[in-house]
Amino acid sequence: MSRIAYVNGRYLPQRAAAVNIEDRGYQFGDGVYEVVHVSGGCLIDAGLHVARLERSLGEIEIPMPLSRKALEQVFFELMRRNRVREGLIYMQVTRGVARREHAFPRPAPKPAVVMTIRRLPPFPRDVDAWATAAITRPDERWRRCDIKSVNLLANVMAKEAARRAAATEAIFVDDAGMLTEGASSSVWIVDREGTLATRRLDHAVLPGCTRAALIGLMAEAGIAWRERGVAKAELEAAREIFITSASSFVKPVVRLDGRPIGEGKVGPVTRTLFALFSHHVLGAARNAPA
Repeated sequence: MSRIAYVNGRYLPQRAAAVNIEDRGYQFGDGVYEVVHVSGGCLIDAGLHVARLERSLGEIEIPMPLSRKALEQVFFELMRRNRVREGLIYMQVTRGVARREHAFPRPAPKPAVVMTIRRLPPFPRDVDAWATAAITRPDERWRRCDIKSVNLLANVMAKEAARRAAATEAIFVDDAGMLTEGASSSVWIVDREGTLATRRLDHAVLPGCTRAALIGLMAEAGIAWRERGVAKAELEAAREIFITSASSFVKPVVRLDGRPIGEGKVGPVTRTLFALFSHHVLGAARNAPA
């Protein structure tokens, strides 16, 4: 069966879907994107993702192309038409089509919207098999990483460096030697004193939706954590490291730059949080189908 995409109000076979060559997303990277995890036919944390989309669009002065309710209806229709119950929805919104000039076009064009969906394996059951390796990289991105922009060249280069090093994630470190985030994830550590910590939110990092969901779950469970700066040396000396994202969920990092983290295996804090998030995805009523 051909995959079906949503393009500017129409459902089309993906092989026939197209955008205008003067779309500003193609010309300038003038747009933002979101990714929503689908598990068991449910949208996971969709409200957080749509709220972040709305915020990112507001920061670059593009209006929301659809209401929140209409967006979720398109999500479910994509799931239905593609018969996907385990997967990932990708949504991109650009400023639209206009003659190529750097400044915002006047009058403003209608925003362009593209959505696709692809299948993923079911949520991982074995946290030990889910563990991964990462590398560190200098953070060479622009200074508004809190906007989920389609401009991802630095992230692409970092991910390729990770792959060449037999790792799956690249963790960015800024010019002051401080952790920012992963190329496609938020990063957490359990430090040498046993404290769970992650970097504070500001313009240098994306406000991760899985990060936010996990923080809410930890609050309900009475699990303490700290939001603070983390130096590269502290990252390297951590007892545990894990990353969070819509596709990584809670993913242990057991090797960094070719060296083991802690004992080189999944630690107890990461194991607990993986189980907590697993229940959130697989059993929580808040993620029930609409």
